[in-house]
Amino acid sequence: MSTSAGGQPAGGGARRTVASYSSYREAERAVDWLSDQGFAVEHVAIVGTGLRTVERVAGRVTTARAGISGAMQGAVIGLLFAVLFGLFFTGPGFLGLLLYAVVVGALFGAVFGALGHAALRGRRDFASISGMEAERYDVQVDGAGADEAQRLIDSMPAVAR
Repeated sequence: MSTSAGGQPAGGGARRTVASYSSYREAERAVDWLSDQGFAVEHVAIVGTGLRTVERVAGRVTTARAGISGAMQGAVIGLLFAVLFGLFFTGPGFLGLLLYAVVVGALFGAVFGALGHAALRGRRDFASISGMEAERYDVQVDGAGADEAQRLIDSMPAVAR
């Protein structure tokens, strides 16, 4: 969909909010309902407002855990390099190369993972996952189809819990 400089749909009039939800899943369900009813969903937008960053703590990280994580990552990198070089080698030499690359990658990864964590000196002893969340998700429709979308959403069955 093309938009004007102000972010509004080109040629379709201003967007109008036809429904607001507290979760993205609910807004997604409303748009899916519109699609199921044959509505032209290319004129629909889900707009998150009140954005904030949320960091969920996944667990404590010790030097040993950082070393183990580094070893696993190093082993995978070693495996990838061995497979890449293996394109040029055949026979028993490839299996030796594979084993060597995985072991050396794991050792280097363990050392660098443990040293990297120890260098932080306890400033960041936890692992986390960051993401964006919105306080509200508005289902907006280009002006011409907003009334029809509103009617369809109003007829949407409630979710069984």
